[in-house]
Amino acid sequence: MSLRGDDPAEIGGYPLEARLGSGGMGTVFLARTSSGRPVAIKLIHQQFAGDDEFRTRFRQEVAAARRVSGAFTAAVVDAAPEAEQPWMATTYIEGQTLAQRITAKGPLDGVELRRLAIGLAEALRDIHRVDVVHRDLKPSNVVLSPEGPRVIDFGISRAADQQTLTMTGRVIGTPPFMSPEQLQAPRGVGPRSDVFSLGTLLVYSATGHGPFDADSPYMTAYQVVHEEPSLGAVPEALRAVVESCLDKEPEKRPSADELLVLLRDLPADLGGTTQAGAGRGRTRDVSTQNHLMTPAAPSSGAAPADPDTGSTDTTAGRLLRRRWRPVLAAAVAVAAIGGGIAAVTADGFGSSGDGTRSVAVPVAALPDGFAPWHKAVLGGRKDIPDEVRCVARGDALFCGGGGVVATRIKVSDGSRVWTANSPGVPVQGMHMVGATDDTVIGYRFAAEDAPQDPRKEVVAFDADSGRELWSVPSGAQSTAVTGRTQDALVVGSDVVTVDVSNSRFEARDAHSGEVSWTKTFPADTQCAPVPLGTELMAMCASNAEVDDLEVRHPTLYTVDRASGKLGRPIAVDGPAVPVGVADGSLVLVQEHREGPALTGYDGVARVDPASRKVTYSRLAKTYGGTPGMADGTLYMSGRTGLVTALDPETGRKKWSRQTSVEGASGPVAGSGALYFSSATGRVVALSPRDGKTLWATDPQADGLTGGQGESPRVTLAGRAVIVAADGNTLFAFDSQNPPRSD
Repeated sequence: MSLRGDDPAEIGGYPLEARLGSGGMGTVFLARTSSGRPVAIKLIHQQFAGDDEFRTRFRQEVAAARRVSGAFTAAVVDAAPEAEQPWMATTYIEGQTLAQRITAKGPLDGVELRRLAIGLAEALRDIHRVDVVHRDLKPSNVVLSPEGPRVIDFGISRAADQQTLTMTGRVIGTPPFMSPEQLQAPRGVGPRSDVFSLGTLLVYSATGHGPFDADSPYMTAYQVVHEEPSLGAVPEALRAVVESCLDKEPEKRPSADELLVLLRDLPADLGGTTQAGAGRGRTRDVSTQNHLMTPAAPSSGAAPADPDTGSTDTTAGRLLRRRWRPVLAAAVAVAAIGGGIAAVTADGFGSSGDGTRSVAVPVAALPDGFAPWHKAVLGGRKDIPDEVRCVARGDALFCGGGGVVATRIKVSDGSRVWTANSPGVPVQGMHMVGATDDTVIGYRFAAEDAPQDPRKEVVAFDADSGRELWSVPSGAQSTAVTGRTQDALVVGSDVVTVDVSNSRFEARDAHSGEVSWTKTFPADTQCAPVPLGTELMAMCASNAEVDDLEVRHPTLYTVDRASGKLGRPIAVDGPAVPVGVADGSLVLVQEHREGPALTGYDGVARVDPASRKVTYSRLAKTYGGTPGMADGTLYMSGRTGLVTALDPETGRKKWSRQTSVEGASGPVAGSGALYFSSATGRVVALSPRDGKTLWATDPQADGLTGGQGESPRVTLAGRAVIVAADGNTLFAFDSQNPPRSD
């Protein structure tokens, strides 16, 4: 809706564009960052600004939202809880709320209902992993974005180890979706209160009404505490899970992690309310190996005898209520024995997990003295997750990103040789530039209170000693051209940067810093360097498109590496993002957008620099997630773990494989395998030929899953696999002996 006459023109320096909605506590506006990103700004009503108790609540909301920002929530962009009129800016999530969706189209069913249930459980898992309890999970706080459900509004959330703040004289929450303990003793509410609320949400999603609905909020609250839920219209397979969530005793409910086990084992189509049993029709792909369960019931459909009664009661709710804990225990035991998906064996082959043999894997050497290790990179910032990336040179590992400009680490044992830290707050996703045989290149940011400009520099270090060799101010606008955070590039023994005025390329010898050439951008354009194997191209866009963050007509140029001379322009239909090289051609994936929101990629463009010919191929569907290339094949890593291999020339699918690595980035190719990894450090190795899973590991860090557009986290040093995970964590293992499940 349009802005009103009394609405502010901007908040905190963010120009406002429209009203998104208004409630009892505040108004939400659509705004833009200086780079053009859409954000939602929540402005607290003036009458609450002087209320100390309310300000404390708002500070808690900001703190909680910052802690859980990730794939299933709205990331905090900025906030001012101490302002005269407090506000908070978060990523703008486009989509209806669950309440709006049910009101407009009625209850969900089948695949759509199962997908929502799993997405919400994943969101709850990530919220609880950072020790936050949401405490107000309800339909209006769930946004159905194109990438899946997002949980918003942490206004009454709290850290699990903090006292709950309640407004004087009131219990805060929404009775139809509150837990019994939240109504009776709100100061004792823990994570399993959210699980109860999720159970009520699933009933609402499946039926259009809550399990405890009554004529008044008081009667609803009474029924939440004292009565059994009304679940007759819930599909029986889902009903069994919901019953466990709605137990009156918190300790008898599953945790969010345990709930995911139950939900992922449900049929793909949940069916109706007369389904014969929850154990039928399971669709879990055995190659995923998220949760290894006990064998299914016989095909006759007869339920096994209940150990408590000796009967063969087929009521799914009663069966699951008594058995879900032993089943989970069995799952853990099987996983511990099986070690996840089979590891590559000593003869260079791997078992696929179904008794068949996998493809041959060439045996590479391990670095001398190598033993598995797990280290934290010192100097990184814990408040900027998943920032470190690495490159290997012989027995040396060079890493950087976030608060670390560059560091040298021994591949053999993870010990640190030297580290150079950044005094200022880095840009998230800004990783190390790269390395040559004798030089390491990284980004350094000025401290916030430092008087000097620019805020960002490209810095070179001697690879052996860590001595700083040279530094140069770096521009920032060129990143909008390619959609990448990187605006510098190592090509051979040179480093190509964008100057601080964003007007030209500068090429230097990586070690000496001596300038070999400069090249001014074409008139009225911004440009960024793009690698083409060992060669170089420039991607440019008009100033107007860069300023508007709408680069729909990019132009490519070949760049002479000796002189910087640009070739003839090659026009490309955009928006498009360069991802790699195939048969000497630059490959770009074409973005599919709905308004300002990126919903995925629906096409491929190939640019032959020799002939200047551009060919386009449409994809069969719009792929969300992260694109990447290896050995001339395009890969799409979906946010839920689906990896798809595509022919970049035709756009046709080669193969698709569901994996356990959600929000994976990659691929990294080597030793006959493709490696994909997430911020949690979970890694999967796939066969390039058919996508068969060679092995997969368990998580190694408490990172958030479901990321999108992130750079690869795996680095290979011979047979050693080094993985960058959340919290500045690095770990390394032998690809032929990956970590087993605990």
